[in-house]
Amino acid sequence: MDDSTTNEGARIRLWSAEAFAARLDRPMGLLGVVFLFVVLGQLLVSDPGWSRTFAVVGWVFWAIFVAEFLLRAHIARFQGAFWKRNWWQVIFLLVPFLRFFRALQAVRLLRLGRLARVGGILSAGVRGSRSAGRLLSNRIGWLATITAVVVLASSQLLYAVGSHANYTDALYEAALATITGSGITTDDAFSKVLQIILALYSVAVFATLAGSLGAYFLREPLAGPAPPPAPGMPRMPPGEGLGDS
Repeated sequence: MDDSTTNEGARIRLWSAEAFAARLDRPMGLLGVVFLFVVLGQLLVSDPGWSRTFAVVGWVFWAIFVAEFLLRAHIARFQGAFWKRNWWQVIFLLVPFLRFFRALQAVRLLRLGRLARVGGILSAGVRGSRSAGRLLSNRIGWLATITAVVVLASSQLLYAVGSHANYTDALYEAALATITGSGITTDDAFSKVLQIILALYSVAVFATLAGSLGAYFLREPLAGPAPPPAPGMPRMPPGEGLGDS
């Protein structure tokens, strides 16, 4: 088998993996959005029973995400081009497993517990953002959904790292910073970095939104049929008008 045939077979397998992912867009997209709220529940609940419930649901979701990713990798025959295209997904799928190493906190070598929680929130945010892109084709609706995901993820990060002891305050300031670019009152290093990121997001999103609205209102109206002639006036033949000689 020559190289051209091998390359063609590899491209077909990659296309098959992407086609399989496209067929699962809606169900996996919905799971991604719901998963963001599952992570939020894990942060907020204090009852042991509810905590275990959210933990189990979260791990079930991750098992589904991992299974879907491995099935796509299998369809692509685990070739290098697939991993090069999807390496970032591998990172986000592996981060939550750091929770199994929380025992290392006892010797204070690494604060993997907090790192795992932050990684889980980031993973959920990325998954939720991709889900919005899969589920929505309207630009304004997509931007609104992405903004809601950014607000939820940012508020969870502020609460998880200890910048805010109250989640309501974290949610309010994250929403304000996402919309206006300012509003985070805490002055720790993480809050400052997050506020810069949200300010950049605010400028980019609202510039895009303004452009979309401007294009909508300034576009030329579609040409409609010519109005009928007034009673008693002769109908003008096609192609003739004022200024014709």
